[in-house]
Amino acid sequence: MKASVETDKQGRRHALQACMEPCAIERGMRVLGGKWTGSIIYHLKDGPVRFNDLSRMIGGASKKMITERLRQLEAQGLISRTVLDTSPVSVHYEITDFGRTALGVLDQLKEWTEGLPEGFLNVDTA
Repeated sequence: MKASVETDKQGRRHALQACMEPCAIERGMRVLGGKWTGSIIYHLKDGPVRFNDLSRMIGGASKKMITERLRQLEAQGLISRTVLDTSPVSVHYEITDFGRTALGVLDQLKEWTEGLPEGFLNVDTA
């Protein structure tokens, strides 16, 4: 259901009826907005990456956090996981065709962020 809005005589907008389910932006943020999620998807764009290599690419994230995000992304169909028959056994991750559909959004976010004023991101928003 879409929210309906009316404008009063002073030009202020008032919600008449609120959305009862998340809007498209909120749903998208729930998928891509998790910490490290965008970075993981972006690092997989050029081909399969082994877990330890991915972990090194995403400095600052714990292996536990990366593992959690990878499981979520796999469950959502954005990435695939392949166990390699090597000794020792290793795993690599690859972006799916569906996951590739998010790359345009991430590229636009990257460009937008690169255009922000100097010092804009110095405030901790976590």
